[in-house]
Amino acid sequence: MKHVLAIRHVAFEDLGTFEKVFVEAGYQVDYVEAPTHDLGALDIHAPDVVVVLGGPIGAYEEDNYPFLLQELKLIEQRLKSGRPLLGICLGAQLMARASGARVYAGPQKEIGWGRLTLTEAGARSALAPLSGDASVLHWHGDTFDLPPSAERLASSPLYENQAFSIGPSVLGLQFHLEASASEIERWLVGHACELSHAGVKLQSLRDGVPTLPSSFYADILRAWLGQLEAVDVSEPSVQRVTV
Repeated sequence: MKHVLAIRHVAFEDLGTFEKVFVEAGYQVDYVEAPTHDLGALDIHAPDVVVVLGGPIGAYEEDNYPFLLQELKLIEQRLKSGRPLLGICLGAQLMARASGARVYAGPQKEIGWGRLTLTEAGARSALAPLSGDASVLHWHGDTFDLPPSAERLASSPLYENQAFSIGPSVLGLQFHLEASASEIERWLVGHACELSHAGVKLQSLRDGVPTLPSSFYADILRAWLGQLEAVDVSEPSVQRVTV
């Protein structure tokens, strides 16, 4: 059985609807809790896919959250291997930093549903369905420079770097495709303080949930997994990574 390892930072930001996709594709799904797990004991090369999930902290806050340094080392090692790696929000920011890019606070928070503009590379990628009217869930205040050797896939009016790829098997997403309408209710509780401070109305998030088939966003992950099937990752690739 294939194996996906999800590195989680807070309980309610899990794989969401993506978990079912992995299970249906024949993957065993395991979670590691980044703040409390012995990250140094992990074999980061063993899983067929590693997913680094989101969380309400900055990728540069290792003074407050020392575990981030070990997590960055694991991501650096995974990047060097060239094996499949998916980062979501904080996960994408950590991937950017581990690739040598700067991560920093953006000009304003981007919280809510909004459209993306895909680059030519993005339109050729698994993200292609997002080139239409489909909205995605944005929930971040940080951003990052495009990592060395990375290709920009998507932008929004507020943030230029919304998605990137490094080679054929590394994908970073600043936004959330894994959160369904029902999942959002957990986020509204978990992020209550942030939402209040940002002046975001809860009903606006509920009302903004796209009226798309439940499989729409899951199909993007299915497409990415399908692309991985054609990728030979038996030989490690070399990436520029600096922590």
